[in-house]
Amino acid sequence: SGFNSIGHMDTMSRGRHQIGHYREGEEFIQNVFHVLSQIFTGKEKSNLAICWLQYEIFKVIQCLQAKKKKKLKAQGRKSKKLAKNFLKAPDNRNNLSLWKLYAYLEWLLGNTDDSRKVFDTALGTAGTGGLKSAQLCSLSLLYAQLEVELLESTEGAVMSRAVHILTKLTENGPYVPYSGQVPPVNVLKARKTYEHALQDYLSKTPVSDQDQVNDTDQLVNLVGCYALFQYLTVGIDAAVLIYTQASEKLKVSGSQKCENTGENFSILNFPTALEAVTLLHTNLLRFHMKISVYPLNPLREALTEALKRYPSNQSLWRSYIHIQRKSHSASKARRFFDSVTRSTNSLEPWLFAIQAEQMRKKLAEEVQRADVGEIHCTIPETGLTNRIVALFEHAVQSENGTHCPLLWRMYLNFMV
Repeated sequence: SGFNSIGHMDTMSRGRHQIGHYREGEEFIQNVFHVLSQIFTGKEKSNLAICWLQYEIFKVIQCLQAKKKKKLKAQGRKSKKLAKNFLKAPDNRNNLSLWKLYAYLEWLLGNTDDSRKVFDTALGTAGTGGLKSAQLCSLSLLYAQLEVELLESTEGAVMSRAVHILTKLTENGPYVPYSGQVPPVNVLKARKTYEHALQDYLSKTPVSDQDQVNDTDQLVNLVGCYALFQYLTVGIDAAVLIYTQASEKLKVSGSQKCENTGENFSILNFPTALEAVTLLHTNLLRFHMKISVYPLNPLREALTEALKRYPSNQSLWRSYIHIQRKSHSASKARRFFDSVTRSTNSLEPWLFAIQAEQMRKKLAEEVQRADVGEIHCTIPETGLTNRIVALFEHAVQSENGTHCPLLWRMYLNFMV
């Protein structure tokens, strides 16, 4: 029984309960991790620890989404114990990726001060690589992003802890924890440093394939840090400008590489960098719209362009559905889903098109039953039901859809 129930259908709700991980499946996964951790050594063992901790964080996020406080407490205790054990191992003491995940875990569990201490400790021990160190950039970016999420408006953001973190990153000196406002002269110096660093990266041609992997990772972190810095010190338009510059450059680099080398390594790499930059861009626009008044169109355009390029990116689809829910006209979204499903073999557009229609149906039913409790409305909403069935039918006829258990389960669930 350990095998058939590993698959978790977290898109399905069974009554009031969201289906999470089954116990036998969970035991199986834990056994796999334990067995592998005894076999692996060195770098592989550290990578396994990172995967394991990411998996634990995923479960914490599930508990947060389902609002299960009791389960969250127990899960949090288990995950923290595991993280501390990993960091005690001599090989992992200087592993910034693990420190980053541990700090993030504390933040998710609501222990903001503890999380800040972990971040500060990690940045303090990380050395003085500054913008040259990919791990240091990545750590600073996450720390700054989490701090920015606490802001209620962009007024006075220049004095925030996030600006301190992003400014310290450019100084190449030892990290000093936040003690108050950042001097304006330091902000100006930091802006210059970011500007030069970004220009250097965009004009650089990597020597080997491995260099290219490191460079693209580093470029994404650098663009993220610089754009966030500009957002806090200048404003949203300055941040969007940096994302646009970086994206244009990456599109050109990607297409040149394809022409020169045919199906080369860069095809694997540049799109991932471009995809990551696009994701940072859309997430920042969504956040900005949450804390201030800003038109919806720039975000909608950025998302539609990105989804044509990356039709299987789930985060982008989630954002797209989220913004489409605010719009009363469904036809534009339907036309877009239709065009994407015709031009790609990936299954995500179908799944999200179905989810979008199901949300619309749920909303229509809630409105119709507003004051009468659970009495079903006399005029059933058949139009949406027929549309959803038609979408399911088309999806299961596609090559990938035929072999997707989740899609069949969703179809059965809907028909029931």
